[in-house]
Amino acid sequence: MSDAFPARGPKLFVLDTNVVLHDAACIDHFEDSDIAIPITVLEELDRFKKGNQDINFQAREFLRRLDGLTGDVLSEEGSPMGVGMGAIRVVLGGAADERLRLAFQHDSPDHRILNTTLLLQKQFPDWPVVLVSKDTNIRMKAKSLGVIAQDFSADKIASVEHIYSGKRFVENAPAEVIAAFYEGAGVVPADELPQIEKPRANENFIMRNCSRSVLATYRPGDNTFARVERINAYGISPRNAEQFFALKALTDDNIKLVTLTGKPGSGKTLLALAAGLEQRSEYRQILLARPVVPLSNKDLGYLPGDIAAKLDPYMQPLFDALTVIRHQFGEADKSAQRIATMLEQEKLMVTPLAYIRGRSLDRVFFIVDEAQNLTPHEVKTIITRAGAGTKIVFTGDIQQIDHPYLDALSNGLSYLINRMVGQPIYAHVTLEKGERSALADLASELL
Repeated sequence: MSDAFPARGPKLFVLDTNVVLHDAACIDHFEDSDIAIPITVLEELDRFKKGNQDINFQAREFLRRLDGLTGDVLSEEGSPMGVGMGAIRVVLGGAADERLRLAFQHDSPDHRILNTTLLLQKQFPDWPVVLVSKDTNIRMKAKSLGVIAQDFSADKIASVEHIYSGKRFVENAPAEVIAAFYEGAGVVPADELPQIEKPRANENFIMRNCSRSVLATYRPGDNTFARVERINAYGISPRNAEQFFALKALTDDNIKLVTLTGKPGSGKTLLALAAGLEQRSEYRQILLARPVVPLSNKDLGYLPGDIAAKLDPYMQPLFDALTVIRHQFGEADKSAQRIATMLEQEKLMVTPLAYIRGRSLDRVFFIVDEAQNLTPHEVKTIITRAGAGTKIVFTGDIQQIDHPYLDALSNGLSYLINRMVGQPIYAHVTLEKGERSALADLASELL
């Protein structure tokens, strides 16, 4: 290797394979710094370029981008990435660094990427060399060898504390204003509540004054607050303020995108499904989907049985929610029988998220469960498929992430909430109280 990088930016970033599979456009986010792609990354991408999952798309897209650059990325000089940006080159490996050989006895793609980083660090001692990876383990290994390592943070939100909750408390609201919510149409102009600063579209408020209170939602169209009334959805009644807000957003025709977050047992999936069933005549199909994140990151092939048997454990929570709704009625009740009929006719369909690719999403009530296990790009892909008359609901718990390369700040659900706040066709509610059982609540709090 030679020191022939043409741009010689402020830093040299070495990219791990998982960064590319997370975002094919990752190289656009390093400003005027230079980028090194270990040859091992290209070898790994070759294994991912075939398939219909999001990581397969990212692999193909990145390789096309790399091939489309004007310079020769395999040369010692690399290729300039554009005006105001650094250079990028693919770096061939070399002899194993002595520190790496002593620390780790076996060879692996991760160790070869680490070795490339160590070789670059040795070759450019005065140039900050930074390994970028979404794998916590390889970052810790790198730091143990004296290498600077960091997560890819281009699509991360600032902090969990700053995630929009969808509601606010208003203490000591004027008594006459609260009284006005219970008169006429239950609508109060925003000017009459000057203490509420910068309300966001479809934001919810719990207003109190002594013994009286009211639940209200801000409507940006006419700059008013509207009282949230009690509604039932296919036999399911809200049990707390957040569930009132959630059902209001789920049944509002003007809101086309809803996100619901909360701990297990807070009613996210149940409310979304009940709202869809209540509005079944307005949609061509109710579609429930969730990403399949295999246990211990193993492929589904290790499970016994055919594809239906393999997927059943992952889809069972959605069928459990259907069972809860069905039990609100007697076996002979038409509402219970209607659910079975809708399943048979595929008017109501439970499916892995990967199976919706290529499907038309016109007039669909689309519920995406466990959305915290999606990447920002996967969330964007889902939403951009929405056709006329479609409503999309994402539910999840950002503290219960199973994806090995996502966390509370970088998952697609947190990213979506952060980017959509204030849009008039979007609403979000954080469900804070568990309603499954006293035992479940206790376990959630203490264990």
